[in-house]
Amino acid sequence: MIDGHIHIERGDYTLEWIQRFVDRAVEMQLDEIRLLEHNFMFKEFSPMYDRVCAHSDFVNDWFHRKAGLKNYDEYLELIDKVRSREYPIEIKFGLEVCYFKDYEDLIVEQTKGKGFDFLLGSVHFVDDFAFDHTKELWEGIDVDEIYQHYFEDSFSLAKSRIFDGIGHPDTIKLFGHRPSFALTDYYERLALELARNNVYADQNSGAERRCPQTAGLGIDSEFLRALKKHNVEIITSSDAHCPEDVGYKIRELNECVERAE
Repeated sequence: MIDGHIHIERGDYTLEWIQRFVDRAVEMQLDEIRLLEHNFMFKEFSPMYDRVCAHSDFVNDWFHRKAGLKNYDEYLELIDKVRSREYPIEIKFGLEVCYFKDYEDLIVEQTKGKGFDFLLGSVHFVDDFAFDHTKELWEGIDVDEIYQHYFEDSFSLAKSRIFDGIGHPDTIKLFGHRPSFALTDYYERLALELARNNVYADQNSGAERRCPQTAGLGIDSEFLRALKKHNVEIITSSDAHCPEDVGYKIRELNECVERAE
């Protein structure tokens, strides 16, 4: 079993901190973990967020509290240190990158040749709207329009050929908002683009852990069927931000994939 989306941002870049994730993974009987950081943790990516910060005081405050707190070179050095050791499970390292179509060149510039095992591209902002930060930000938002643009951005992410995977591809549902139209065609189109560009889908339990009343577990079953139809690789993940959440509902996520026929 794989937990393919685990953040290490809450600790220092030490082997002792990584060992805590490994210990939990062994306890949860995992075979592989994929560790990563949000790209906004590094100042090298700061220009990508100028527009979303200008759009929202909430996001501007969040960004200046959370962003740029880590050293990119130290992260890369940690990766080399871990790779020089032996562990009872496979460990891969990557980066979760907020996808902004206008910043594809910067993303490539800052990630190419860095030695990552994988890059996970995620849509976290739609039309500069931070849809997954807090439900209060949805007040007055045109839900149908946001959904349409969310999937258009997801198509662009897949077509960019920058990323190995797409993070939590239907987390737009986090706070329970649903469009007035069926998503069948959007699921089909995104599955097709992922297949064409060899991008895997992140079957992620993080939204359900955050908002169990409004978010389902992992990818919607209709979307899963489309992904399987087009032979898109599906990788389970917890979206853990601490060792204790590693492996969260990984077995259940796998069962959801198996049931989607």
